[in-house]
Amino acid sequence: MAMVSGLRFVTFCALATPLLGVGGARAEMMSGWSAPSGTAVRLLAGEADAGTVTGGIEIRLTPGWKTYWRYPGDSGVPPRFDWSGSQNVGAVDVLWPAPVRFDDGGSFSIGYKKDVVIPFRVTPKEAGKPVALRLNLDFAVCEKICQPATASLGLDVPAEGAGSSPAPLAAALASIPRNTEIGAPGAPAIEKAVLEGDSIRIEAQVANGEKADLFVEGPNEDWALPLPSREAGPDGRTVFVLPVDGVPKGADIAATKLRFTLVDGNRAVEVDAPLSTH
Repeated sequence: MAMVSGLRFVTFCALATPLLGVGGARAEMMSGWSAPSGTAVRLLAGEADAGTVTGGIEIRLTPGWKTYWRYPGDSGVPPRFDWSGSQNVGAVDVLWPAPVRFDDGGSFSIGYKKDVVIPFRVTPKEAGKPVALRLNLDFAVCEKICQPATASLGLDVPAEGAGSSPAPLAAALASIPRNTEIGAPGAPAIEKAVLEGDSIRIEAQVANGEKADLFVEGPNEDWALPLPSREAGPDGRTVFVLPVDGVPKGADIAATKLRFTLVDGNRAVEVDAPLSTH
């Protein structure tokens, strides 16, 4: 997945900025802004719950600019998160909001065309103690030409987390695709995912068949499955079809669990499942 080279990284360090409510009570916690070309980036802290601390990476985009999802599609570069400078951080689980497909100048990519908050959950090494978040973020932003960008961010979070999640973080958490199974009732839903010769056929139940979209990922970055086409299916279903392409040499797609992300307006589901053959 190529990215235009020879462009300079612009990096700013951002310091933690807690905002205080009436009487000095902690209302929200966020870092300062880092401002690579075409963007502004900061960390947000949310509530602590069940031994984890919730946060978010807020990326504001200049109108007309875009950035990429974890699987960027035909071109582009996914974000890279380096938390190694953090303290009391055992693990960080990134939670991806539902993306969109966009024309990237002769190819189609997957990502975000508007401001986005990418939530994450931190599991501290020592529960009940503060967490010092230090993130070096490498990502790509595009207007007409894509360019790399970096942001260095820091935020110290008390053991109890922030008093409440900032509105942008709360909205992003609500937009995370819901984990489900093939054949689960309701809409949106993936009803079938079938390997048919040299193609994959997915039948879905959605509210808006003309705008719904589907993204299919392999188990690692060696896989580069293409974006599917969309067509009307039987009984009001929407069918997505993609060729068996971008499969690593020696891999058996029939025996591999794939990830399907079905986006239907402001609702989305995510399914991890192997393909059926009938």
